[in-house]
Amino acid sequence: MNRNSFENRLLEFVSRVIRLTKGIPMSQEKNIITNQIVRSSISVALNYAESGSAESRKDFIHKLRISLKEMRETHMALKIIIGSFEIKDIEEMDFLLKESNEIISILVSSINTATKNMTTRIS
Repeated sequence: MNRNSFENRLLEFVSRVIRLTKGIPMSQEKNIITNQIVRSSISVALNYAESGSAESRKDFIHKLRISLKEMRETHMALKIIIGSFEIKDIEEMDFLLKESNEIISILVSSINTATKNMTTRIS
């Protein structure tokens, strides 16, 4: 997967998370978790985009690690939403959970590859 297609995948994921949060009935708890999941999912995409202009390989890896951390947070927030709220579109939730797992795997793989390449070049 090339960089642009992964960025587009992240953008689609964020858009779907935002649309999902609009369908959760209003409550104080809803506001807390939906604000958090929107922020963390957006952060994944923004930090990944920033990694494209990293100043060094180390900076690149750092930005990917931030994206990974935020995606893990987003994944957990999805699980909290499933357990705490009545979700009308279960298929969409299943998609988002699967997609978040796949994005986590892609980020882990990218971090591992970049780390290996950094170590190889130094040696």
